[in-house]
Amino acid sequence: MGSMFRSEEVSLAQLFLPTAAAYTCVSQLGELGLVEFRDLNASVSAFQRRFVVDVRRCEELEKTFTFLQEEVRRAGLALPPPEGGLPAPPPRDLLRIQEESDRLAQELRDVRGNEQALRAQLHKLQLHAAVLGQGQGPSLAATPTDGSSERTPLLQPPKGPHQDLRVNFVAGAVEPHKAAALERLLWRACRGFLIASFRETEQQLEDPVTGEPATWMTFLISYWGEQIGQKIRKITDCFHCHVFPFEEQEEARRGALQQLQQQSQELREVLGETERFLNQVLGRVQRLLPPWQVQIRKMKAVYLALNQCSVSATYKCLIAEAWCATRDLPAVQQALHDSSSEAGVSAVVHRIPCRDMPPTLIRTTRFTASFQAIVDAYGVGRYQEVNPAPYTIITFPFLFAVMFGDVGHGLLMFLFALAMVLAEDRPAIKTAKNEIWQTFFGGRYLLLLMGLFSVYTGFIYNECFSRATVIFPSGWSVAAMANQSGWSDKFLANHPLLSLDPNITGVFLGPYPFGIDPIWSLAVNHLTFLNSFKMKMSVILGVTHMAFGVVLGVFNHIHFGQWHRLVLETLPELVFLLGLFGYLVFMVIYKWLRVSAAGAASAPSILIHFINMFLFSRSPTNRPLFPGQEVVQSALVVLALATVPVLLLGTPLFLRWNHHRHLRRAGQLQDEVKTGLLDSPDARGSDEEKAEHPGDQEEAKFVLSEVFMHQAIHTIEFCLGCISNTASYLRLWALSLAHAQLSEVLWAMVMRIGLGMGREMGVVALVLVPVFAAFAVLTVAILLVMEGLSAFLHALRLHWVEFQNKFYSGTGYKLNPFTFSMEDQ
Repeated sequence: MGSMFRSEEVSLAQLFLPTAAAYTCVSQLGELGLVEFRDLNASVSAFQRRFVVDVRRCEELEKTFTFLQEEVRRAGLALPPPEGGLPAPPPRDLLRIQEESDRLAQELRDVRGNEQALRAQLHKLQLHAAVLGQGQGPSLAATPTDGSSERTPLLQPPKGPHQDLRVNFVAGAVEPHKAAALERLLWRACRGFLIASFRETEQQLEDPVTGEPATWMTFLISYWGEQIGQKIRKITDCFHCHVFPFEEQEEARRGALQQLQQQSQELREVLGETERFLNQVLGRVQRLLPPWQVQIRKMKAVYLALNQCSVSATYKCLIAEAWCATRDLPAVQQALHDSSSEAGVSAVVHRIPCRDMPPTLIRTTRFTASFQAIVDAYGVGRYQEVNPAPYTIITFPFLFAVMFGDVGHGLLMFLFALAMVLAEDRPAIKTAKNEIWQTFFGGRYLLLLMGLFSVYTGFIYNECFSRATVIFPSGWSVAAMANQSGWSDKFLANHPLLSLDPNITGVFLGPYPFGIDPIWSLAVNHLTFLNSFKMKMSVILGVTHMAFGVVLGVFNHIHFGQWHRLVLETLPELVFLLGLFGYLVFMVIYKWLRVSAAGAASAPSILIHFINMFLFSRSPTNRPLFPGQEVVQSALVVLALATVPVLLLGTPLFLRWNHHRHLRRAGQLQDEVKTGLLDSPDARGSDEEKAEHPGDQEEAKFVLSEVFMHQAIHTIEFCLGCISNTASYLRLWALSLAHAQLSEVLWAMVMRIGLGMGREMGVVALVLVPVFAAFAVLTVAILLVMEGLSAFLHALRLHWVEFQNKFYSGTGYKLNPFTFSMEDQ
């Protein structure tokens, strides 16, 4: 847990990997997930790197895998999750996987093509059978001219030289939405010299492309003359109709229909065998594809990491640079030694100095991950900077609970989070795809503490679904007030509101053991009392929280060796904050402790004293809290104002003096080096001196104007922020008041009315069921979800703006180790 309070020490390591074992070494590092590679080939394009061919082969394999995966999904199947712990395959296995995957893909393409061709052929046979079964051919083929029945053809054969002209037929099928347009166009193009019959198929036929059932329209057209027949055939071709041969004789049609049915049965048998073979191929894909996907992704990641390494001049080893936690270097060395032992030459790891700021590494657990995520959302901490997350574990749920304090609501939130914590290891819970659920599940421990702290503050406020609970006897006695004040029946009749006087003996027996006395829920000044209490409590919590943030900056200054900031920044900041607003907290607590019920009527106003403090004046009607208060207040204001020039000018002047001191020291060293060169021919001393003072270049970059501008911004931000941030903590009071009033309104508008209706109607159970259901739904939707989200956002703002900006810069970047853990998932 030591790394939670400050990021771990991270070192830059140089790795010498033998060429023969480089792939195995990087693969083992990916399994460990401890190092982050630096790109040593930033100036080289991705197409000119050494392992670009291997990366392309992996990408081609991924395209094949995508095709296989789509085929499995098309068949309505699902890929099983891959087995855990699959290592990256050796490079020689890449060719085997590529050949097997290509063979499976080709088999799937062939089988799919054959299946589609068989389905299309079966579809045509079914359409042909439906056309033959239309049954209107004989009436069109009849040629009697002496009958007046309905079967007599409408178009009589022409007399004269063309009297032997026979009737021809065109039969086929068309999609239903094209049938009306086809019929109109045929009638207009052929000028009515035809008879067309359209009929919908009795059964829906399966579409060979989409596989969905669809209805078709069959048609039978009779005509005379070859020219009209050519027009009909052209029109049907334009509408993409399926045209089939149609026999005039009934016997021939029956024979053709039987032959079509026999062919359809044979096609169904062949199609069944094809589908069985397709299922066998898909079964092999389901078995082989998941591990292949994991292995190829790991292989591609290894080659991408190798592309970031530089090649030595002799091409015998690869050189890599990587960030790694210092305490993990022995494990990395051991892993590389084991991976390269077969190559005959062991890989070498050693630390190298670096001027770049290392990445930030903070190891988290299930419990601390959500709190660390809150801090990182503001900004990743600078290397070795104080981490606010351990303190956020307590302060964030507590400030949330101050705004959300209610025993009932907090208990519901606590039970919801507890259920997620108890079921966190179930696979179905982890693999849920709902984004809202994933958000709640990721912050389950945060919700657990928020609910637990809300229960605590709910007991402090003595509120459970806006109702006060009587755990201990009240500290106020109405009986003593009635016995000693002489309340008569006439007095009670004329005074609907009665006041309890704590100065009367026996009326006030002492403070309530824990929280707010429940008798305040019956008082008409209940809201006034709670407003005063919560407002002062918010100021106390806010000043304490900000002062704690300033104190945490001390640990940053000590760790980075910036001792001057302790005197020139932290000390003035504490004096300014505590001298003004710390004094306000002191007056609040002092008044609570010193002013009794007997002197409450003449108690001084803290607000007026605080205003007079800045005006250097006094109010005759507002007596002081303690002797010498005016002198103390004036001294504190003068002292606080005196810290502003120190904050503004102290650090820039000190850095300027320190810069000139380093320049004088560097000039003296150069003079000594020149003297040594004249006395000795060995010139190595100059290089050693330069190596011993690497900070000279940084010192030479010192610009006073930039430092002064930065310090001026910091001073203005802190001084004005002390005022605005203290006022910002009043949101604790406002949100707590809003939550309590919403709870009261919900109870009065739902439950109280429902209970009254049940008592009047005499059917309490029947009335309370929908009333309680409505109360529960509104409680969850409004008070838990909406109010909870509002209090969460305000608590987040208090930590990011009011607390963390006192000591936390958040200008770092995370250590992003090269790991295969995401590939296994």
